[in-house]
Amino acid sequence: MDHHAPTNRLTAAAVLLAVGLAACSHASGESAVSSTTTSSTTTSSSTTTTAPATTTTLKPIPPGLGKGSKGPDVLALEQRLTSLHYDAGKVDGTFDGTTAFAVMAFQKVEGLARTGRATKDVVDKLQTAGAPGAMMGDGGANRVEVDLKRQVLFLYKDGALLRVLPVSTGSGKHYCVDGQCATAVTPGGSFHISRKINGIRVSRLGQLWNPLYFNGGIAIHGAPSVPGYPASHGCVRIPMAASKWFFDTVASGTAVYVLGGPKAPVPFNEQAPSDAGATTTTAKPTTTSSTIAPTTTSSTSTTSTSTTSTTLTP
Repeated sequence: MDHHAPTNRLTAAAVLLAVGLAACSHASGESAVSSTTTSSTTTSSSTTTTAPATTTTLKPIPPGLGKGSKGPDVLALEQRLTSLHYDAGKVDGTFDGTTAFAVMAFQKVEGLARTGRATKDVVDKLQTAGAPGAMMGDGGANRVEVDLKRQVLFLYKDGALLRVLPVSTGSGKHYCVDGQCATAVTPGGSFHISRKINGIRVSRLGQLWNPLYFNGGIAIHGAPSVPGYPASHGCVRIPMAASKWFFDTVASGTAVYVLGGPKAPVPFNEQAPSDAGATTTTAKPTTTSSTIAPTTTSSTSTTSTSTTSTTLTP
């Protein structure tokens, strides 16, 4: 197998992007020239009324690869991201939501604009980028590192980086629920996975998919919305497509390091749900894909048929 094929393909994609941008600029120039005409003026006794021209401004199409793109360039992109341990999902040449999250995670790590699109700056950076370095090299062979400043999560297994995921943590905003108010914060510090619940956990702040609690009531969990910025009530949101394999891969007791933020109390002093207090459902989340073979882990999750309707996400 030619190991340089993905990089060569990405290089070709970068060239095509550059040519495409130049072509757009050139075409615009031609349009401006062709619209310029010379008219002759004649004297007439008649009065002419000219209606003002109507201009329609079309929204420009963002350059680069994005959701819906398909082909060998997307395949090379997925292969390169996967080789750097970003979770690109199924490597099939189709740019889907999981690909977009992988691109955004890469953009966060490398300090690029968080668009989720493989624009020219992304393609260029992928040529030379290496896998992200460890933040807690002495933190144990199996661990989770959450970088609050870059809004990413690093999963280590057997001493090696396994996956990089985008996250969204506490927004820092003031909020109130059930007559109590707090600040949405994800406290920094060293913790460990204390409880896992397979499926949906319904709390007073909303729904948590496959949550792994590590600091009282604060958990790493799947969520439908994982923007490029902090937006949660304090939990660590990860993409839905990653929530099941992450749950299966990360064992109870695994160390969790939340870095880049001050130590702070858990909002409302919320604790992880007990067996008796857990409200869960066995409904399956959205279809997920991953190249990681799940490992067998123990769980003390409970199942109940009662659910609570809410639109909030922790």
